[in-house]
Amino acid sequence: VFAVDTQLRHSLQHRCDFFYMAVIITAIPCNIFSLFVACQHIRQKNELGVYLFNLALSDLALTVGLSLWLDFLWRQAWVHGQYVCLISVNILYTNFYTCDAFLCCIALDRYLAVVHPFKYTFLRGKVGIAAMVSIAIWVTVLIFNTITVTLEGVHYEKLSRCFDIIYPAPQIVTRVSMVRFFVGFVVPFLLVGFSTWRICKVVKSNQATEEQERNRILKLLTVILLCIFLCFGPVNVTMLLHTVVGDCRNAKWLYYMDDVSMAMTSLNCLADPLLYCFITETGKREIWKVVDKCRRVLTGRNSTTRSPGIPSVS
Repeated sequence: VFAVDTQLRHSLQHRCDFFYMAVIITAIPCNIFSLFVACQHIRQKNELGVYLFNLALSDLALTVGLSLWLDFLWRQAWVHGQYVCLISVNILYTNFYTCDAFLCCIALDRYLAVVHPFKYTFLRGKVGIAAMVSIAIWVTVLIFNTITVTLEGVHYEKLSRCFDIIYPAPQIVTRVSMVRFFVGFVVPFLLVGFSTWRICKVVKSNQATEEQERNRILKLLTVILLCIFLCFGPVNVTMLLHTVVGDCRNAKWLYYMDDVSMAMTSLNCLADPLLYCFITETGKREIWKVVDKCRRVLTGRNSTTRSPGIPSVS
């Protein structure tokens, strides 16, 4: 049985249309700019740039999935066929868990650099290692999604629906949802939380660390922790709750949670650029250059303003 209160849910979904449109329009230029900033890190042989580059790629891919999702909400029917539905759901799931993984890699990289500066040097400061880790993440997530995301579980041709839930959920869907929740959300959140806690202790007790640099490190980790908790927590919890509801008559409230949690997840496209455009030295410097060029174009002045030196978090 397909559980959905059409009038109320359609009203909520229509309200999300302009929200998704604003996210997509903003996210595309932000993440293209983020790719450029990440390339600057990579040129400087900074492994952080590899993870940032892959984050931006994942977010750009998500904008494609969101565009199809927006079309679905606007029409209130899926018109693109079963295989496009399957691809779009794969894109969404891939973004959820690659972003989680890359954010976790950034936090662990900072953990090793700050808490164990003289240990595990073979893992840090090497772009090649970061590239291999990134490839491994993409391959693992894509293979898992290819195996677990099936047409029967995401596309319902008679109802013209995509990425909705039918009840009762098959046993395999329940097991996959539990794996996604614990491996794709709980584990990364605990790792980032542990890294943040240990780094905070070391940074606060280390008098040699400058106050500005200390604040920048803590800001970076705070943004990562909030990204995982706020952007990916609700959607993973909602997917898990779907598996424990056996009767569609009791699941109406979960569909409202679906819409809200999906909207929160889409904000990840805008939250990730904060990591490199507003916290790292390279990001701030490039933003300052863009702002300065725009100012000179608008005012017709040829003066160049230099950005002040900012200590690097990497």
